[in-house]
Amino acid sequence: MASKELSTLRHDLDDGILTVTLDRPEQLNAFTVVMADELEATFVEVNDQDDVRAVIVTGAGRAFCAGMDLGVEGNVFGLDESLEPRLADMHDLDDPAIARVRDTGGRVALAIHTCRKPVIAAINGPAVGIGATMTLAMDARLMSTTARFGLVFGRLGITPEAASTWFLPRIVGMATALDLVLSAEILDAATAVEKRLARSVHDPGELTDAAHALAHHWTRGRSAVATALTRQMMYRNSASPDPADAHRVESLSMFYTSIADGAEGVGAFRDKRSPRFNGTASRDLPPFFDEWVADAGSDRHEH
Repeated sequence: MASKELSTLRHDLDDGILTVTLDRPEQLNAFTVVMADELEATFVEVNDQDDVRAVIVTGAGRAFCAGMDLGVEGNVFGLDESLEPRLADMHDLDDPAIARVRDTGGRVALAIHTCRKPVIAAINGPAVGIGATMTLAMDARLMSTTARFGLVFGRLGITPEAASTWFLPRIVGMATALDLVLSAEILDAATAVEKRLARSVHDPGELTDAAHALAHHWTRGRSAVATALTRQMMYRNSASPDPADAHRVESLSMFYTSIADGAEGVGAFRDKRSPRFNGTASRDLPPFFDEWVADAGSDRHEH
């Protein structure tokens, strides 16, 4: 995957799987504004990279991400303390005037949320604060036996970020979500699985292979268009207030996939052969897609 020079990340593409490594090992991969910028750009740019079927995020060295780098000068979260923003100011998230009001972790989480490729967290060590919440926007979390998971905001006198108050209750349920953020405990990998935060636990030497195996299991031999649509429909339709909303989108999605990769899939089934899907997530999403995603964003702003 061609990209501009990165200072906090490393990109490695192997057999259709892009591994994004948080690459500040001496700082335990602590999160910075630059890392936020590079992660956000990665998850935007990968939508146009048709040689990438899925993305894995992991950390260099012994940590996944130890949270925000608290050693930087000024506001450690990169925010402009001279401002006095109100809720009305947040209507247009692209407004440059609120660039240093917006939570940097939230920018990353929203980029992951809108990504057209499955995203898997391979949590190889401690994941604390933003190191934990950024993974909640991903589709699966696999943990090493040495990994830890901590939503520790209460210990610092701050509140959850990275849109985690949207993602976390959907993953574990409201009662467990409240307990996790209010107790601010750091969980071992087995407890994270018990709480439904993580999918599985692996020996450190097997974590990467397990993440790659899952990525291939989800994407190999699949339509890139159908995969992108299905991922977005699951998240967006499940958050709609009425199942009729899901029906509208599913009807359009079924219509357009049935005359494209779906036709090839049916033909391959009839011919008892492997399908040859040609659709790409960069160019071949159906014409309603951009309007649908934009409308969902407008609904968030209005509500």
